[in-house]
Amino acid sequence: MEINPFNHSHFIGYINQITPQYVKIHFPSSVLMKSFTFYGEELKGGLVGSYVVIEGEKFGFLGKILELSLPEKERLELSEKSFNTKEFHPTGKIEILLSFELFNPSKIDRGLNSLPMIGAKVFICSSEFIKGYFKEFGVKEENKDNAPVIDFGRLTYDKSTIVELSQQALFGRHCAIVGTTGGGKSYTVSKLLESLIKNNGKAIVIDATGEYSPFDTNSKVSNTILSDTAYFPYSKLTIGDLFVLFRPSGQVQQPILLEAIKSLKIANCIQRDKDNFVHAVDGNKTIFKIGKKSPKDLIIENECIVKQGNETSPFHNTHFIYKEEIEDDTSCYFNIQRLSQQIINECYQVSSGRWSSMQDGRNFGNSTSLIMRINSTVNDTAFKKMFGFVVNKEEDVTEVIEKFLGDDNKNILRIGFEKVPFNFQAREILANAIGKYLLNKSRVEVFKQKPLILFIDEAHQFLNKKVKDEYFEVTELNSFDSIAKECRKYGLFLCIATQMPRDIPNGTLSQIGTFIAHRLINHQDKEAIANACSSANRDTLAFLPVLGAGEAILMGVDFPMPVMLKVEMPKIRPNSDTPLFA
Repeated sequence: MEINPFNHSHFIGYINQITPQYVKIHFPSSVLMKSFTFYGEELKGGLVGSYVVIEGEKFGFLGKILELSLPEKERLELSEKSFNTKEFHPTGKIEILLSFELFNPSKIDRGLNSLPMIGAKVFICSSEFIKGYFKEFGVKEENKDNAPVIDFGRLTYDKSTIVELSQQALFGRHCAIVGTTGGGKSYTVSKLLESLIKNNGKAIVIDATGEYSPFDTNSKVSNTILSDTAYFPYSKLTIGDLFVLFRPSGQVQQPILLEAIKSLKIANCIQRDKDNFVHAVDGNKTIFKIGKKSPKDLIIENECIVKQGNETSPFHNTHFIYKEEIEDDTSCYFNIQRLSQQIINECYQVSSGRWSSMQDGRNFGNSTSLIMRINSTVNDTAFKKMFGFVVNKEEDVTEVIEKFLGDDNKNILRIGFEKVPFNFQAREILANAIGKYLLNKSRVEVFKQKPLILFIDEAHQFLNKKVKDEYFEVTELNSFDSIAKECRKYGLFLCIATQMPRDIPNGTLSQIGTFIAHRLINHQDKEAIANACSSANRDTLAFLPVLGAGEAILMGVDFPMPVMLKVEMPKIRPNSDTPLFA
């Protein structure tokens, strides 16, 4: 960076007080402020929020003006007449953001190894000087020439300064876009999606309301709508997901549900490979001979294992044969329509290597509410369409994801939730299942060479959610929390957009490396951001309630200083406009 940061035509004053947190500037004359023009344009709104550079002996310093004031005596003398005739001597408060080497300004130091001296000169920072810093934030020296860049917006107080940001800095440690309704979150998400298309990146968007459907017309975008044109197959749910779906009580119903799932998995495996076993068909029953020396009968009726009065050894031997497949908690390959019947088949005690002939009334009684919930869920029209309990022409969303990941001509996959109902926590369970599916893929390093960004719109609808059973025992839906905590190193990055950051789990927020904060008014929302973002001080966050539409404060681990900017308007606009009254 060869630009001289200290342009004497931009001189405004001297440092007259130094503290560890900030320094104060003395303006020798108010004329400097009144006559100052900013790169051909008269400065709008005064100097507050403007970037300045401070001259030192070995280091220069970049800072931001936080406030301006007049000395007490001059403030009391202030009037319309005196303002035009008398010279005043304002003072200001400057936050020091970073330091740079005086003879090599491109080399910056986030930590303040030194501070400016009393009497150091202060200059308004030029547009050309500061914009060179932005695109280098978060980029390693060896990747500077190849790092993809996003043309994100312009500085709020200097529209001539383009803010270009490294894609790695924005998403490399997860990202959160927060702000109240109407603050510009949706437009920011659209701008980022456009930039990913331009940079040939990969992203999946969980679109809560369908507002990003305008992207569907782009040739680089794939789309699918859950509970309409697509479903998430129940066979690819984890056992934990099934527990969330059916809500078995912990001490009583969970063991019998697990045993029923195990039995149905065995039934599925042995019927699939029935040609490998001696078997006979008797009406709805298939009798398999299990064992080499003295084969025993394993009876399957209507895809369920019959246990009443039968020996346990053929069941255990078959379990041993398919042990790896049956103990796999990440899939549910069996006929879920038969689950309630299999639970009834489990209600028999074992004695002397054989299931009893009499049903265990206590076990059956304890399982009745679970059987009713399973039947209700499996036969519910909405759940049938969501999880493929009955499949017509809908497409498997996991196959859509696989096809998208393997297609180099597609950059964005929009998974629409606009048709998914809000009852029975269906949306939360479905989104959590998709998150769990991507989490498991990341753990086997599918995204290591081609990173994937997972956008979650209206994240407060899906994160920090819990499901309660009839005994009020809680199961957390925490797949996105796990992605935030462990998937950065696997190449799966999270980008959440929400109007209520206070509803996002602290564990998730603490893992977010980049915050794009639009207007926030609620105290708890501001506190959530302040607690999660190390680079945000109270003076910077004080601007949050007064930000205009599209304006944001960019803060993060890879950004040595907070940046106030106005996000560039995207070419593809989301369907997020407020309806007008007639």
